[in-house]
Amino acid sequence: MMHRRTFLNRTLIAAAGAGATWFDAPSVIADTREQSLKKYGGFPMGIQSYSLRAFGIDGALEKIEELELHFVELFRMHYPPIPDPLKIAEMNAKLGKHDLSISAHGVQSFTKDHQKNKAFFEFAKKAGIRNISANPENDSFESLNRLVAEYDIRIAIHNHGPGALYDAPLDALKAVAGFDKRIGFCADLGHYIRSGVDPVEVIYQLGDRLYGVHLKDFAEQKKKTEGVIIGRGHLDVEGVFKALKKIGFPADGALSLEYEENPKDPMEDIRTCLNVAAEAAQRAARS
Repeated sequence: MMHRRTFLNRTLIAAAGAGATWFDAPSVIADTREQSLKKYGGFPMGIQSYSLRAFGIDGALEKIEELELHFVELFRMHYPPIPDPLKIAEMNAKLGKHDLSISAHGVQSFTKDHQKNKAFFEFAKKAGIRNISANPENDSFESLNRLVAEYDIRIAIHNHGPGALYDAPLDALKAVAGFDKRIGFCADLGHYIRSGVDPVEVIYQLGDRLYGVHLKDFAEQKKKTEGVIIGRGHLDVEGVFKALKKIGFPADGALSLEYEENPKDPMEDIRTCLNVAAEAAQRAARS
């Protein structure tokens, strides 16, 4: 019997291939995770496991289950990119135990080394990873262009903040122009705040090449600032959900809360962030 998580992943990919957006997802997976979908206004909310970096993978997955989330973007310390079938099966078992699906993996670096890039894609394919949050070098795009087509896996370029390679949205769009559409973006909204860029406007700019979002907020629009509960800094949380709905964010994209503060004891703050997200998402869904 096919595991429910595998069935869900395949259903979302098929739905996205048929043009379903993330906002359409309730009709796609209403029978699997209905309560969570209702809480977040129809948006399958997830978390970047870096938020729980002080805990091992088992502890992190337990805490994500406590949060009643069903989607996780795993970073490499929680899920090392080793294409070993036994280790992948072990991780699948852990995820299945906690009723979790991988929405994305990253952030991964890529260079012009095609064979090294291909090895990561091979891992991602075996692990059932649809979206790779990435920080590719400029000389990697020819290689990535071939790989996204060969494996039908997306690259979602992460912006990283002031002074980073893909900090400015228009520069990022120029970098992917002419390449396969599966080379797109993971918008870290907090880093855009640090760069003095409007996160909601960025979502509209990136449009149908947006495959991932790191939901994050900062107190000030400057390089060095303090992370805060979403909505208490410069992030228009409801505006984010309205924008995602408007651009037709794909059913198999990755929306991940990423809270970097208080790493040893983050759960209360994470729950507060998720409550803010839920209220904003429900208002956006009704608009």
